[in-house]
Amino acid sequence: MASIASLSFPALSQSGKISSSSPSRPLASVSAICTRISRHSLTSSSSRASTSSSKLIIHCMSSVTDVPPVSETKSNFLKAYKRPIPSIYNTVLQELIVQQHLMRYKKTYRYDPVFALGFVTVYDQLMDGYPSDQDRDSIFQAYVQALNEDPNQYRIDAQKMEEWARSQTSASLVDFSSKEGEVEAILKDISERAGSKDGFSYSRFFAVGLFRLLELAGATDPTVLDKLCASLNINKKSVDRDLDVYRNLLSKLVQAKELLKEYVEREKKKRGERAESQKANESISKCLGLYSPSFLL
Repeated sequence: MASIASLSFPALSQSGKISSSSPSRPLASVSAICTRISRHSLTSSSSRASTSSSKLIIHCMSSVTDVPPVSETKSNFLKAYKRPIPSIYNTVLQELIVQQHLMRYKKTYRYDPVFALGFVTVYDQLMDGYPSDQDRDSIFQAYVQALNEDPNQYRIDAQKMEEWARSQTSASLVDFSSKEGEVEAILKDISERAGSKDGFSYSRFFAVGLFRLLELAGATDPTVLDKLCASLNINKKSVDRDLDVYRNLLSKLVQAKELLKEYVEREKKKRGERAESQKANESISKCLGLYSPSFLL
């Protein structure tokens, strides 16, 4: 089974780099790619919340009467993070926050740590290579807060799920229902709600979180995903479909980043050449200014 991190790069190596034969309009090409990415932005329709106790699961439901408009969520994000964001990242982020707003304020919305792990994984992959790590973290904080949620809880829950998965094997990961523990209780609750058909709403972020668990547990056998989906009462076909979408999104984004990087490097080279030419001209002018009088004597 391919890892989450490998989803984008093998696909990229097979498809090849985007042509950069039109140096005069590279940013337009990047924008076009990002537009295609945004049309397939990762969305999710529900999740749930859990406490730190392995015995107690609290379901948090969004209140329909308190639904803010999408414009307010986007405005909150821009107020919280006022620095300019490169268009290659901003295009995806703006579309993503709109889609997540619609998911966040559905009546059936649930937050859960698997969902949090999926979102954190997606965000970190999308923002990989961002010029500043500090700014990347600040954007994450502003993004989640704009949705009236706790960014620190996202990170804490994602880390908790990652640490748990690293201690598992393929067999123990699937056999969570026979064990006790905080994460096991979370997975049992998801299984019960998904099995009831009316207490759980599947999302793409959940699919990515599920796959991340398998990756960290070192589960390389494709049948492990089948078994885990069955244990959680999740439709395996939906998971496969959404992981394919995620892989394709990352592949396109990586290509767009490479194109932008090539453009920036070309512009730096051009600026450097212009600077060298200017220095040479200044040196020549200076020399002429120093020695011209001697020729006149």
